[in-house]
Amino acid sequence: MLTARWKRAETAPEDAPERDISLLSRALKIRGNLDTLGEVHVFGHVIGRINAGRMVIGVGGHVEGDIVAKEVLLCGRLDGRIFAFNVTIAPSAVLKGRVFHHIITVAKEAQIEGRMPWRPINFFETLGELPKET
Repeated sequence: MLTARWKRAETAPEDAPERDISLLSRALKIRGNLDTLGEVHVFGHVIGRINAGRMVIGVGGHVEGDIVAKEVLLCGRLDGRIFAFNVTIAPSAVLKGRVFHHIITVAKEAQIEGRMPWRPINFFETLGELPKET
């Protein structure tokens, strides 16, 4: 398991919120699970599950696996499932899989092959383990 956490620069203003952001560049390919309470930006290729507070798959980024986060922004490619309160699917996104969400925004140019079932907030609060693929 790879856990990545970056702290804000010491020169950040006192009133700036602290955010842990991990950036996975285009040249990086990871096999395995990523866990963080912070934010992950993927521009490379990840094969495995990602657990994060906030998840961004950037343009050119590719994830094969499940994503569990409070908030997800999909601009790249996902082959898998998303479990998130809030999901935004951008015009450049390519999604093959399922999105379990409470609130979702989908750009009309996005390419989607799959289902997007709505779930109440308590679905995520009681999610001890991921549902089996169906």
